Amino acid sequence: MGDPGQSPSPWSPHGSPPTLSILTLLLLLCGHAYSQCKILRCNAEYVSSTLSLRGGGSPGALRGGGRGGGVGSSGLCRALRSYALCTRRTARTCRGDLAFHSAVHGIEDLMIQHNCSRQGPTAPPPPRGPVFPGAGPIRASGSPAPDPCDYEGRFSRLHRQPPGFLHCASFGDPHVRTFHHHFHTCRVQGAWPLLDNDFLFVQATSSPVASGANATTTRKLTIIFKNMQECIDQKVYQAEVDNLPAAFEDGSINGGDRPGGSSLSIRTANPGSHVEIRAAYIGTTIIIRQTAGQLSFSIRVAEDVARAFSAEQDLQLCVGGCPPSQRLSRSVRSRRGTITMDAARQLCKEGLPVEDAYFHSCVFDVVISGDPNFTVAAQAALEDARAFLPDLEKLHLFPSDAGVPLSSATLLAPLLSGLFVLWLCIQ
Repeated sequence: MGDPGQSPSPWSPHGSPPTLSILTLLLLLCGHAYSQCKILRCNAEYVSSTLSLRGGGSPGALRGGGRGGGVGSSGLCRALRSYALCTRRTARTCRGDLAFHSAVHGIEDLMIQHNCSRQGPTAPPPPRGPVFPGAGPIRASGSPAPDPCDYEGRFSRLHRQPPGFLHCASFGDPHVRTFHHHFHTCRVQGAWPLLDNDFLFVQATSSPVASGANATTTRKLTIIFKNMQECIDQKVYQAEVDNLPAAFEDGSINGGDRPGGSSLSIRTANPGSHVEIRAAYIGTTIIIRQTAGQLSFSIRVAEDVARAFSAEQDLQLCVGGCPPSQRLSRSVRSRRGTITMDAARQLCKEGLPVEDAYFHSCVFDVVISGDPNFTVAAQAALEDARAFLPDLEKLHLFPSDAGVPLSSATLLAPLLSGLFVLWLCIQ
């Protein structure tokens, strides 16, 4: 997935102490801690126990080895061992918690970087400072902690740069643009997951455009915003053709009565044909449209959220695209319908002057369905991509007819490098 910025990785052994501070504060705030999960307390205690190491020591103090390193590095190792012990104590109640698993992996990496032994003294519990009413927990700078239900603001404040985002869309017969800039035309009849991660579940249900046809269109969309303590109650949104509600299933238009309930909202730009859902607590915006008797889906989602899934959640059309057995050729040369290919090309060219994947998908849809209104679905999908993509150089995609990854040029170099290394190994 995309690189959110050009700054050095916070896991780099050459990172400065402020980078370590940013990393731990990210772990503190990037994910949700359920009411019984105490990972936020573990993170806060670690930050407090390392304040003196980061504030008064030289930049090299935290880079030395834990065995034989300076005072600063041995103090860091004690703090890391305490941090690890705290996570072990709360492991049972933190299963499936993103912040918890991020912390566990982060501790392991930092202990390796700083050559810390697993056995040894731990840091004493930090003293608890005062908390001003309504100000939130006091940080090292004395300012309130970022709003846990404002993903973009929290990330930007901690990283000094905006977060990275990914885009996926499904429209037409249906055509799927994945997070990795692959573009597939799929048959996928029945219910298939577009997204399935720790925060979101999106399912599209499709049926054939006509009796006996391979091509299908999406007739129903189900979106589940999973429960997040402090931010939202679990919310379910369902849309069907000719029924595009401007509210969740329970009739609400926000995330509920929790303090961050307003971080999830739903509004309609055009009643019955266009709904937009904003989930600020996970840096996500979703647009659902109805055109020509089908539903289109488009999403802009934070990279960290899109990555938050397990091996059991590997079937996601937005992540891996359509399975090879479900992909269709976009060639319409041999297909005959009420609209010829030349007429379809002319119709699509009016709103899609660049003959990219959106243009060819438009031609496919118009020829297969015989409905000129399918041009609107492709045009809207392109406009969503223009608004949602962080890199507009990847707006226009030019796939092969087989629907292979559009980033084949970028994938070819690592493949050749790998083959070269393999060749060296067997010499």
